[in-house]
This record gives sequence, C-alpha cells and structure tokens, in this order.
Amino acid sequence: MAAAAWTLDQTRILTLNQVKRVLGNLGRRSRRYRSTLTTLAVFRLATCCGLRVSEISQLELRDLKLTSERPHINVRKGVGKGGKARKVPLWWDAGTLAFLQQFMARRVQEEASGPSAAICSTSVQSFGNPLERMNLSRRFKQAIKVLGPDCCSSIHDGRHSFASIALAAGRTLPEVRDALGHRNISTTSVYLHALDDGTVGSIFE
Repeated sequence: MAAAAWTLDQTRILTLNQVKRVLGNLGRRSRRYRSTLTTLAVFRLATCCGLRVSEISQLELRDLKLTSERPHINVRKGVGKGGKARKVPLWWDAGTLAFLQQFMARRVQEEASGPSAAICSTSVQSFGNPLERMNLSRRFKQAIKVLGPDCCSSIHDGRHSFASIALAAGRTLPEVRDALGHRNISTTSVYLHALDDGTVGSIFE
C-alpha cells in the first residue's frame, strides 16, 4: 500500500508511557492468572514486535528464535502479508526478549513442542488450540482498558505504535521497514512523525 493511500490517526497510536502502563498492569496480574499471561504475550507481540493479528494467530513455538546470536521472530512465508517471509528483531528490546524466553519456557513445561501454537487457548476444553483473530483482538482491548475509556486503539494500532516508537528510539527506516515487512520505505516513513505523547506544551514560548 502506498503511503499516500492512507493517513495515520495519531490519536490511536500508543505512546511509550501508555505502553509501559499496560505492560506494568498486565505484568502484575499475570503472576496470578494464566489467561492474563497470554493477554500480555498478545500485547507484546502486537505492540513491541509489530506482528499482525493473523501472524500472532499462526505463530508457532519454533518461530521464536530466542537463542540465536540475533534473537528474532521468524514470520514464515505464507503467514506474512502477501506471502512474504521476514525476521522480526528481538534484540531491540531486552524486556520483550526476556518475557518471550520465559513465556516459551512455560509453554514447553505445558508439553508444547516446535509446531505447537505459541499463543493458545487456556481453557480446559480447548487448551493448546491457536487463538482466533477475534479472541486476540478482544484480549488487546482488555489490555488497554487501564488507559481509560477514551483509548480507542485496536490490535492493528499496536503494530502502528511499534513502528512509531521504534523510529523515535533511533531505529532506521530500513530496519523498521524490514521488521514490519513493508515493500516500500515510503510506507514506513509515514510513522516518522507519528509519535506524540499528547502533553500540553508551550510551543510558542
């Protein structure tokens, strides 16, 4: 999609502070509830890794390359948009890497293997089954409730937030383009000026 074909709604982009609030809230609750741990994984994969909801639903344990020299998520050919494979770097954020290492270890303890779904149902009747897109989207909405009723971000806005925050943190356009799987760098450049924390300032003083 060309950059000129769409516009980015900045009010739906999560700021770094908002992301930290969500992660903190889910982190505290996930110590008690297995389902919240899954929700935390969904939020991190969308907002800290930039995965699409379809990619999260099809993510397998063997796609998490956490012990390589350059830890990454392998988005398999046929899973990514347009059938394009890509590697999503995990060395950009130590917190996300550490969480996914712990999360993967938990799944292995649950007797999951390489082709098992990374993000799965936690209910007794369907435990281990991949979560559908609607369930993933609902979990994202639950995650951001801590930000208040005015926050209207969707799980795909988590991907937009990842791009904006990564660029603001100093990652280059080519790096973020490749992490997102964009064909054209012009698409990625839309995010260059998207991150605004909404703080009331004094721009003309």
